[in-house]
Amino acid sequence: MPPFPPSSFPVSPFRLDRAFLLRHLAAIALIAAGLLQARPAAAQGTETLTLYSGQHPQVVQMLTDEFTKETGIPVRVHSGEGPDIANQILREGKSSPADVVFVENSPELVLLAEHHLLAPVAPATLALVPEQDNGADGLWLGVLARQNVLAWNPSLIQEQDLPHSLLDLSLPAWKGKVAIAPSDSDFLPLVGAVIHAEGETKALAWLKGLRANAKIYDDDEGVVAAVNRGSVATGIINNYYWARLATELGADKTHSRIARFTPGDVGNLINISGAAMLASSRHQEAAQRFLAFLVSKTAQEMLGKSSVDYEYPLAAGVAPNAMLTPYADLHPPAIAPTELGDDQESAKLLQEAGLI
Repeated sequence: MPPFPPSSFPVSPFRLDRAFLLRHLAAIALIAAGLLQARPAAAQGTETLTLYSGQHPQVVQMLTDEFTKETGIPVRVHSGEGPDIANQILREGKSSPADVVFVENSPELVLLAEHHLLAPVAPATLALVPEQDNGADGLWLGVLARQNVLAWNPSLIQEQDLPHSLLDLSLPAWKGKVAIAPSDSDFLPLVGAVIHAEGETKALAWLKGLRANAKIYDDDEGVVAAVNRGSVATGIINNYYWARLATELGADKTHSRIARFTPGDVGNLINISGAAMLASSRHQEAAQRFLAFLVSKTAQEMLGKSSVDYEYPLAAGVAPNAMLTPYADLHPPAIAPTELGDDQESAKLLQEAGLI
């Protein structure tokens, strides 16, 4: 992972663990009640754009370097996990120094929109990506997409024996055969999708089944590595992580594959990585330029061709990395990003199931 430029805020390692989630939920409750005071704004130059990022640092570095090259506008990056970034903006409120927020999953943007902290994205920018991939009322912009998939190891399980549905993995027959990373922020939207599709009662039963069956890892990287080395037969991940591992290891050392569930199954959920401008931004023109850049042909083609990012560009006519399954063959469930909620219910159910 490359170091951040000298202009960046200090970055500390962050793990979405039980303690954080409890603090996260408590902080949201206090903010909603008006009990937390916003932090004072950080001093910044009039020509510097401040980006709060929950995206992969390598991707953000590539994008901000190109944006600065094209526009001459420097970008100061503050990085962390998506829920941590959203929670920080909630604490800072209207005094946040952030101009733009860019995260891997839509629930963090939904949360910020609920608290009236985002400003509308320019209509011309929104029009560059499919309408269903943007936030309600145009308050955030879809930039990239990736899909939940099942990593599997052919030495431990046959393809015909793979589950048809994500929900099957909670059945007793899957005990010890599946890996998950419930404390990874990418797992929260998947729980939100199950809540939306099946209701809270069934979602909680599914999570309790996973707790009984699954081997637990810290993050998706740990899950896919365990499947690849043969420590567990299958694992729930985003497609990004398998493609990145396969690139790093090469064909000879890649012993795993990825599979999808039955078309339309909740396990085929597509996650939208999106960005938004803060309503309190002091550099709104530059912020809108950065949002437009993220979905420009230049940026989207750069992402699609790179060996750093393995997500699907959302701008029309831009091809994804050749390693990825064509977007038309993903067969996701009919669940819009705005229907995944704001992570609060997902976190509560994970806690109740004993997974965090």
